[in-house]
Amino acid sequence: MLETATLAGGCFWCLEAVYDQLKGVQDVVSGYSGGHVENPTYRAVCDETTGHAEAIQIQYDPSVVSYNDLLDVFFTIHDPTTLNRQGNDVGTQYRSVIFFHTPEQQQAAIAKIAEYTAKKLWSNPIVTQVAPFTHFYAAEDYHQEYFDNHPYQPYCQVVVAPKVAKFRQKFFQQLKK
Repeated sequence: MLETATLAGGCFWCLEAVYDQLKGVQDVVSGYSGGHVENPTYRAVCDETTGHAEAIQIQYDPSVVSYNDLLDVFFTIHDPTTLNRQGNDVGTQYRSVIFFHTPEQQQAAIAKIAEYTAKKLWSNPIVTQVAPFTHFYAAEDYHQEYFDNHPYQPYCQVVVAPKVAKFRQKFFQQLKK
């Protein structure tokens, strides 16, 4: 039986491109979560009027990939120490959030943040929020599979591709064939 994870860590194109390649992940959808407006548009989210973060929703098989594995990937491919930004992408829509669906996911997220804090991998504190999942709205069609459909677009070359390469190197054994 598939389970659901919802994560926000900056640009959803980056997250989707990585998780699409992870063994055990059945589907990844780019969208918006954590806001107060129903059916937000990309423009409204970018204008920071909806409260949403760019997020992905993952359908995964926990017998193949664990929720903890998903979190390890999450903390590898974005900077969890920058508030409301990832690189040059700035705004509340780029915040780092783990939206938990179950008490077990909440506990796992809190434990993972504690683990990475203890390891002192970053010089600044982790600011990733752990928040209850409420709603997820799929982004417009042109955002889905963006990296696969536009690999030579400058943003994809400069921002997305290096994150995908870092993921592929670190999680080589967990790549889909």
